[in-house]
Amino acid sequence: MDTKEFDWAEDIEGAVTVCDKEGIVIYMNKRSRETFNKQGDTMVGMSMIPCHSERSQAIIRDMLQNNHPHCYTISKHGQRKLIFQTPWRQDGEVKGLVEFSFVIPEEMPHYDRG
Repeated sequence: MDTKEFDWAEDIEGAVTVCDKEGIVIYMNKRSRETFNKQGDTMVGMSMIPCHSERSQAIIRDMLQNNHPHCYTISKHGQRKLIFQTPWRQDGEVKGLVEFSFVIPEEMPHYDRG
């Protein structure tokens, strides 16, 4: 895969990690590489499946098979983060998953725009 497709994501204020349908990491932006630097500069070419618990692996399989996102928040190293994982598609066919991870403030405004 040509990573030039992801130039827009390289230096955004969040981590972007992309894998294929088998769980092989095909792209990590700068923040993602910094987050996972315990495994080296990059996990590109490696499976992300062993990095997850059995429960998380079941969620990953479900997202891939049933074509739906998974969203939650975490606290890590004193920061709150929003994690948004979703299948990515090509011509309507699920090709893998993308995860966006953004630091969010403790207090965040919410607006109803209906």
